[in-house]
Amino acid sequence: MKTIYDYSVKDANLKDIYLKDYMDKVLLIVNVASYCGLTYQYEGLEKLYKKYQNKGLEIIGFPCNQFALQEPGTNKEIQEFCDSNYGITFKIMNKINVNGSKADPFYKFLKNEKVGVAGTPQIKWNFTKFLANKDGVVVHRFGPQIETNEIEVILKKYL
Repeated sequence: MKTIYDYSVKDANLKDIYLKDYMDKVLLIVNVASYCGLTYQYEGLEKLYKKYQNKGLEIIGFPCNQFALQEPGTNKEIQEFCDSNYGITFKIMNKINVNGSKADPFYKFLKNEKVGVAGTPQIKWNFTKFLANKDGVVVHRFGPQIETNEIEVILKKYL
């Protein structure tokens, strides 16, 4: 059975990041955007990260410009936005596609592991979240509108 540990992704500097390096961590994986009505969720994600990082939580953000072109910046501009507006300390990766033929292989895997509420794998909007347990198994998918306080209740069970 494949897990998230079978994948590598690129960080904002295009360096390979092997997800097996996150073994024994709980991962919250989020497609993010700087100019979205849900961008305020960065604040809740950062609070969640600071609260649970020492208990084994890692959050990884993947910028994506596929939804109303709400993430037009370069990796550097995105990082600067996250730093200056939200003080983000969790990892922001390379900008990717999450849907379509050019979707990142890691996101293809995530979507097939946990489909959306309509039973389709497609990501519907920015700030869709996937939760993987310490074994690298994708255990939950949260729609964009799900706030971090709701995620926290479920997340704590896996730490």
